[in-house]
Amino acid sequence: MVLAHAERSGPRVLNIGEVLAQLSDDFPTMTASKIRFLEEKGLITPNRTPAGYRQYSENDVERLRFVLSLQRDQYLPLKVIKDYLDAIDRGERPENLPPGVKVSPRIVSDEFAAEMTGRVRALTEEQLRTESGASVPLLQSLLSFGLIQHSNGRFDEHALQVAKACVQLESHGLEPRHLRPFQAAAEREFGLVERAVSPLSSRRDAASQARAAEAAREISELCLTLHRALVQDRIARMDS
Repeated sequence: MVLAHAERSGPRVLNIGEVLAQLSDDFPTMTASKIRFLEEKGLITPNRTPAGYRQYSENDVERLRFVLSLQRDQYLPLKVIKDYLDAIDRGERPENLPPGVKVSPRIVSDEFAAEMTGRVRALTEEQLRTESGASVPLLQSLLSFGLIQHSNGRFDEHALQVAKACVQLESHGLEPRHLRPFQAAAEREFGLVERAVSPLSSRRDAASQARAAEAAREISELCLTLHRALVQDRIARMDS
C-alpha cells in the first residue's frame, strides 16, 4: 500500500466519484466534501488538470484509506496522522505509532494493510476474553458496571482496550466496582467536548460534520493530556 505523494502506480486517473466508489464498502459515510476536507488539511494532494479538476491516483485512494482507518480504528486526530504521513514521505520511520501499527518508509506493512482494508472488528465474547486475558467474572462485572458494551453480542476495539486495561488494574487490586468514577468522568468529558463542537455539529453539511468530528478528537486528546499531567503531578509529590 504505497502512501507517497509523488509516486504514481500506473496511468489510471480517477475522479472523485470513482474514489468514493472504491471507499464506499469500508467507509459508507464518506462524501466528496470529506475528501476535500482532508485535502484542505494537507493529507492528500491530488493532481489538477489545467482547468482545475482534481485527478486521483490509486495511491491517493490507498492514502485516503490509511488516513480514514487510523482515524476510525485508532481514533487519532488528523494532525497526528499527518505527522506520520509526513515522516513516511521523508523516508523515515514514524515514532510513537499506535500499538499494532507498523509502517516502513512509504509502504504500509502487509499485516497492517490487511487490517486497514477490513472493516472495524467485531469480537465475540470468547474472542474478547482470549485477546484481553479477562476472566468470565471480570467481563461480567465490566458489563454490569457499564464499562464495556456490546451490540448484538459483539464487542468493538474500544471494549478490548478497556478489558485489557482492567485486567492489568485487577492485578493491582482494582476491580470494576472501583472504576465507575472513570465512566462518570468520561461522560462528563464527552459533554464538554460535545458542547465545544456544537456550533459545527449542528450544521448538517458533510464538511461541517467532518470538522466537528476532527475538533472533537483534538479536544479529547487535550483533555487526556491534561488529565495525565494532573495525575502525574500528584504521583510526583509522593516522592517529595
